Amino acid sequence: MQYTLIAVIGVASIVAVAAFSKRLGLAAPLSLVVVGIVIGYIPGVPDVVLGPEVMLAGVLPPLLYAGAVNIPAQDFRRNIKAITGLAVLLVLVTTAGAAVLFHFLIPDIGWATAFALGAVISPTDAVAATSVGRRLGLPSRLLTVVEGESLANDATSLVLLRSAIAATAGAVSLWHVAGDFVYAVVIATVVGIVIGIVNVRIRGRFTDDTVLNTAISFVVPFVAYLPAEELGASGVLAVVVTGVVTGHMAPRHLSARNRVTEEMNWRTIAFLLESAVFLTMGLSLEHLVDEVRDAQLSPGQGLLYGLIATAFVIAVRAAFIVPLVGVLRRDERRARQIVPHLDSMQLRLDRMAERDDVNPRKQAYLRRRFRRAAADIEFELNEALGWRGGVVLAWSGMRGAITLAAAQTLPYGTPFRAELIFIAFVVAVTTLLLQGLTLPLVIRWLKVPGDDTERLQAEYTQLLTELADAAESRLTLASDVDPGVLERVRADSLIGKRDAVGDRPDPDHDRRRDEYLALRLVALRAERGALLRARSDGRYSSDTLAAAQRRLDLEETRLEILTDPMTE
Repeated sequence: MQYTLIAVIGVASIVAVAAFSKRLGLAAPLSLVVVGIVIGYIPGVPDVVLGPEVMLAGVLPPLLYAGAVNIPAQDFRRNIKAITGLAVLLVLVTTAGAAVLFHFLIPDIGWATAFALGAVISPTDAVAATSVGRRLGLPSRLLTVVEGESLANDATSLVLLRSAIAATAGAVSLWHVAGDFVYAVVIATVVGIVIGIVNVRIRGRFTDDTVLNTAISFVVPFVAYLPAEELGASGVLAVVVTGVVTGHMAPRHLSARNRVTEEMNWRTIAFLLESAVFLTMGLSLEHLVDEVRDAQLSPGQGLLYGLIATAFVIAVRAAFIVPLVGVLRRDERRARQIVPHLDSMQLRLDRMAERDDVNPRKQAYLRRRFRRAAADIEFELNEALGWRGGVVLAWSGMRGAITLAAAQTLPYGTPFRAELIFIAFVVAVTTLLLQGLTLPLVIRWLKVPGDDTERLQAEYTQLLTELADAAESRLTLASDVDPGVLERVRADSLIGKRDAVGDRPDPDHDRRRDEYLALRLVALRAERGALLRARSDGRYSSDTLAAAQRRLDLEETRLEILTDPMTE
C-alpha cells in the first residue's frame, strides 16, 4: 500500500512540476531535482534510493531506446565524427584527467578507484540541454550532436568503469582495457543491428494488431541489453544501435497506425522515467549526506572536492570543443572545394548512361551514391557548426542520473565509497543546475542562429510536390476507376493540396466510399515510396522528411481506421 501511494504521489508530482516548469520556461529536469531535494528534507519522508541494478538494467535501456529510435540514421551518420569525438575521445580524456585529480585530492583511494570515479563523472545527460535547446530554437544539427553524444558516451564510460573496478581486484594492463573496449563496442554493435532487424521483421507480421505490436516494442530494449551484457559487451550501446536501426527501418515495415501509437506510448514512458530519475536524484541527497557524516571525509570536504571536479570537467570539455570545431570547419572548407567539381561528376555519370557496356544496376548504384554524396556536401555547407554553436556545445555538458547510478556500482569495501558517491552526486547536480539554468542565457547572449526556416519551408514544399507527382503517376494507371472517385482522390490527396483548397465534403458519405478509400490508400503508398527514396538519397533534411512522414502517417492512420470493419 505504501509503495502504491508513493507511486501515485510521484506521478502527480511529476506532472505538476512539469506543467509548472513549462509555464516558467524552465527545463522540467532542473525543477524536479530541486523539488526532490526539498521534499527529501521534509521530516517523515522515507529515503528513496534507486539501486544501481534498477537504474542500469531497468531504467536506462528503455530511456536510451526511446531516444535512439527518434534519431534519424542519416543525421547520426553525418555527425558521426563529432559524436564519436565527444562520446569516446572526450570521455577517455576526462576519465584520465579526473583520475589524476582525484588521486591528488584523496591519495588513499588508489589509482584504480580514482579511474573508476573519473569514468563515473565523464558521461553527459542531454535531457535538460535538448529541452532547453528545442524551446529556444537551436539548430537541429547541434541538438543531434548533443543527443547523440549522450546516447553513446554511456557505453564508453561504463566499459571504462568496469575495467577500473576489475583493476581494484588485480592488475589490469592498458592493452587489456583497450581490448575490452574494442570487444564491447564490436559485439554490442552486432547485437544491436541483429536485434533491430529481427524486431522490425517480427513486428511487421503484427501489422493489424496495434496492441501486440506496441507490447513487443516494450521489451525490445531489454532483449538488446541482456545478451550484450551476457557476452561481456556494452548493453547500453546495443540498445542505442537497436533503436537507431528500428527507427530507420520502421517506415518500410510497420504500418502508420502502429508507428503513431508506439510514438505516443514511448513518449509517455520516456517522460515518466526521465522525470522519476531526476526527482529521485533530488530525494537521495539527504540519504547521501547522512552516509558521508558517518564516513572519513566531512560533507564539507566532499562538497569542495565535488565542486573542484565540476570545474575540471567543464574546463576539459571547453578545451576539447576548440579542436573539434576546428575539425568540423575544415570539413566545411573541404566540402566547399568539392562543389565546383560536382557538375563534372554528374557529366561523367550522364556519359556512362549512354554506353551500352555498363550494367544498369551499377549505373543506378553510382547515381544513388552521387546524390547522397552531393547531399552530404550540401549539409556541411547549410548546417555548419560555427564558434557560437561550439560555445553552446561546450556549455551543454550536464551530468545526470547515470553518473549517480554508476557511482553506486562501486564495490562495497571500496575506500571512501560513500564520499565518492557523494562527490559524483555533487558533480551531477551542480552541472545540471549551473549549466542547465544558465544555458538559455548563453544561447540568447550568443544569438545562435537557428535553422533556416525559409529554406526548410521551400524544401518541404518541393518534397510534397515530389510525393504528389508519385501519387499522380500511380493514379494514372487506375483506368478502371469511376472518374468522379478518381477526381475526388486527386483533390483530397497531396496532389490537390499543392495549392490551397477549400473545405470539401466528407468522403465518408460518398456512395463509392470503399472504392474512394482503397484508391486513397494506393495514392498514399505511392507517396510513401517516393518519401523513402528521397530519404535514401539524403536530398532533404531530416526535419523535412519527418514532417512529411508525419503528415502521411496521420492521413494513412485515419484512412485505415475508416476501412477497418471493426470501427463501423
